[in-house]
Amino acid sequence: MMSITEPEWQAITLSLRVAAVAVTISLPLAIAVGYWLAHRNFWGKVFVETVVNLPLVLPPVVTGYLLLVLFGSQGVLGRFLDQTLGLRLVFDWKGAALAAAVVGFPLMVRSIRLGFAAVDPHLENAAKTLGAPPLRVFFRVSLPLAWPGVLAGAVLGFARSLGEFGATLMIAGSIADETRTIPLFVYHLLESPDGPAAARRIIVLSILIAAAALLLSELIERHTSPDRRTRRSDRRAS
Repeated sequence: MMSITEPEWQAITLSLRVAAVAVTISLPLAIAVGYWLAHRNFWGKVFVETVVNLPLVLPPVVTGYLLLVLFGSQGVLGRFLDQTLGLRLVFDWKGAALAAAVVGFPLMVRSIRLGFAAVDPHLENAAKTLGAPPLRVFFRVSLPLAWPGVLAGAVLGFARSLGEFGATLMIAGSIADETRTIPLFVYHLLESPDGPAAARRIIVLSILIAAAALLLSELIERHTSPDRRTRRSDRRAS
């Protein structure tokens, strides 16, 4: 197999940067939403869950169009960011990171919510009875115990961000060395006459990266599942 070319390395490194930034900016909110949904029952919870999971079922192009309306130069949020912070997201790699964060957010929330739901509530209640305030209970008890679910969610969000195409194309476009991530680079290659042969290396590499991320997430979830933890506790007790 021939060595990876400079444009391919640029697409790979840009995709890794976009995915890393997407996970970084969305993880705190995903933790907050996952904890909230795992611990609270309230009127309208089904509506909140529907909104959170909507990017999973919406066509990515529709998600990208909505982001373009909100964060474009004439959008409310886009105009605000441009005038106050000088931050422009359209046709920029930061817009690609925003699109990846939105699309991967539901997967992160699902895993994180399961992680918090698996925490023994008796441990949290014991900390509260000892006088620990809610924030200390969260950071000292709930979050450390739910951390495997948080990590699995971050890995899934990272993998989903690497494969984002439709929403990224709408808000960031396909600009060489600027916004052309791995999926956009593959699409660009396949439009050329010798595209399939040229895209073969990066297609195989993207499959390997995605498979490794999914395998890591699965191993984390299996290793920290409640049944497995119960079996380990039983073995130590015996």
